[in-house]
Amino acid sequence: MEERFSGTVLRRRSQENTEKRPTMGEIGLNHFAPYLMNRLMARWNINMSEELREYDMTTAKMRALAVLSVSSSVTINELSVFAVTEQSTMSRTLDSLEQQGFIRRQPRIEDMRIRDVSITEEGRAAFEKVWPTMYDLFLQMFDGVEETEYRAFISTLHKVLHNIRKHEI
Repeated sequence: MEERFSGTVLRRRSQENTEKRPTMGEIGLNHFAPYLMNRLMARWNINMSEELREYDMTTAKMRALAVLSVSSSVTINELSVFAVTEQSTMSRTLDSLEQQGFIRRQPRIEDMRIRDVSITEEGRAAFEKVWPTMYDLFLQMFDGVEETEYRAFISTLHKVLHNIRKHEI
């Protein structure tokens, strides 16, 4: 797709700026960040899914183990948010991970309705097998991107996430 729009994409509403919004056609898909983010994540998920088959693991399982590998314990709701997975899908995923011996779910002492989820040594070992592939795909995604550009990109993503998030985590 060719470049079409040389105007300001982030045209804010203000008293001084009475210009109308640019159209999608004027902006173009290659300058519309949500479109590009969807393309990036769709390709990432497809690539990860293909690679995970070798480890007999799904994307949902990998996401859960990734979160649990850096957290001592989280609730199912928190894990669903961090792993960007619907709670019903996460519950089924946790059932499978528990059957494999990769996670442990325990009721919280102060509130037995809440279950804390933690990774087992077997789960940590399973994730450590997947991590090199995950990291290599990550490096491929950011090939040609300098460390300073990457850090600026992460900073921008955090700002955008702050603007749209529904959860405090």
